Amino acid sequence: MRNLVWVLIALSALGFILAVVGVFVGRPILGVAPEGMSRTCTNLAVLAIALMMATHKK
Repeated sequence: MRNLVWVLIALSALGFILAVVGVFVGRPILGVAPEGMSRTCTNLAVLAIALMMATHKK
């Protein structure tokens, strides 16, 4: 499960970087607008946080 969290974090970082590049380029990357990349980045980060909270051992 911890590996899945790291994959989600890495994908979130990639989405953020693509969103920033998309803003500077001024056109969609892979057919997705920068706002879409930003939303995806946020959603993946929230999923990673939720998985960490759900699997946290007390």
